Formats: sequence, structure tokens, C-alpha cells
Amino acid sequence: MKEFLESFNDIIYFPIFNVNQTNITPVSIVVFFLILFVFYFLAKIINSRLLTRVLRKFNIEEGLLFTLKRFSQYIIVFIGTVVAFQFIGIDLSGLAVILGFLSVGIGFGLQNITSNFMSGLILLFERPINVGDRVTVGNTEGDVVNINIRSTTIKTLNNISIIVPNSDFISSNVTNWSHGDKKIRVDLGVGVSYDSDLDTVLRTLKQVAMENEEVLNNPEPEVHLTTFGDSSWDMTLRVWIPDPKRYYYVRSDLNCEIVRKFRDNNIEIPFPQRDLHLRSVDNNTLKEIKN
Repeated sequence: MKEFLESFNDIIYFPIFNVNQTNITPVSIVVFFLILFVFYFLAKIINSRLLTRVLRKFNIEEGLLFTLKRFSQYIIVFIGTVVAFQFIGIDLSGLAVILGFLSVGIGFGLQNITSNFMSGLILLFERPINVGDRVTVGNTEGDVVNINIRSTTIKTLNNISIIVPNSDFISSNVTNWSHGDKKIRVDLGVGVSYDSDLDTVLRTLKQVAMENEEVLNNPEPEVHLTTFGDSSWDMTLRVWIPDPKRYYYVRSDLNCEIVRKFRDNNIEIPFPQRDLHLRSVDNNTLKEIKN
């Protein structure tokens, strides 16, 4: 039994490699990851139970709440990493070891991961996007549901999760429909017959906007005669709505109501017209064509 314990002791304390004049053994590796797990679990508990309950009492917006929770989690995990290194005997005069590992990783082709990591920190600190924002990245439009250390998750309008690298938000053009002031403008174009009464058209379109509960009264809805088309006056109904996520629904509701109001007021939406000109052809030419 004694020999078994001595052999087991030799195995778990066998020096695998040396860091900063400190032997790294199987026991130290297990203890290192155990401490990291404890601090990671502690960060989860603090965020989900303590921090969330406390911050919600101050009516903090969801995006800022998410950012504070993320930063607190990173800080706790960072402290756990420092404690783990110190516990196994590695003196972190600081972050020299971590930065050394990072530089080695970059040398082995991890530049992209490092770029996404730093971009994630920028997103959390500067907050150009927040959880819940409606954004368009490239051809992808959806709501931000999660900002992680490497990537951001966007839930599209088709309820599909798109994982976007954080660096894309820093290096590419991103449309944030919800940034700052959430209200957006909706422009609806419609053509009306030249035989229509212009004042009736203006009044009807204005009435359509004013009767919609989702349309803001300030800024006030506007109706413009934009251009004189080939077969119609081209009108534009311009309204503002408070929530960009309702854009497609409000646009559809307004278009449907325009059709109803126009029919009630005998306002015609003309079909596109094209003129066909026929040129007379003499008999000799027709014979040549047939031949």
C-alpha cells in the first residue's frame, strides 16, 4: 500500500514542464482548472441572481444591463485566473505569461480569434449595438440576442440564428435601426389618376396616417406630390413610427388602408400605360417580308 501511495504521489507530482522557474505537475493543472471553474460558476451565480435583481430595481435598459453583466463576468473570471496562477506558484508579474501565450497563439494563426476578442470588448465598452437592437449586417437583418467574447448572435426575421464575428461590426458598415433614437421614418409611394381630385387625395392619405395607432403625431405625417408620372401623380405618404421592429407591419397596414380609402373616395390607382404606334406598310414591302 505504501509503495502504491508513493508511486501515485510520484505521478501526480511529476514535473511536466517548467514555467517561470515553477514546476507544473498534474496536480497543479487540476487545481488550476478547478479554481477557474469555481470562479466561472461564481460569476454565473452573481450575474443571474444577485446582479440582475439589483440592477433591475434601477430600471436600467436591457442593453446596458447586459453589458454590465458581461463585464462583471469577465472581471470575476480574470480574478480567478490570477488566483489560479498564484495558487500553483506562478508569479504573475503579471500578465506576462498570459500575454506570452497570446503572442504565441497569434504566431500560430490565431490573429482572427484575437481580432474578434478585442472587437467584442469594443462592442461591450462603446455599445454601438446592444442586445435587442434591430440591425442589418450585409444582407442579414434581425435582432441582436447575444454578444459573446468572439461573436454576436442575430435572430433573423425568419427566426434563424446567424453567428456574426465581432470584427464584422467594427470593420464593416452596420445599420442599427435602434441606436439612440428608435423612431424611424416610413415612406409609402402610390400613384393616382390624373382625373382624381388632388385635395381629396391629399386629405385621404393624411387621414390614413392619422387613424393608424402606431403612427406618431410628432413628427406629423406628411403627404407629398413627388413627381408627374406617365399615367399618374406619384404621391408619397411620409410617417414616423416609434419601433423599427414594427416597420413591415405598419407599412402593410397603411398600404391596405390606402386601398380601402381610395375605393371609398373613388380615387383610381391607374395601371401603367404604354402607347403602341403602328406604321402603315405598302404591299411591296409585305411581299418582300413574306418571301
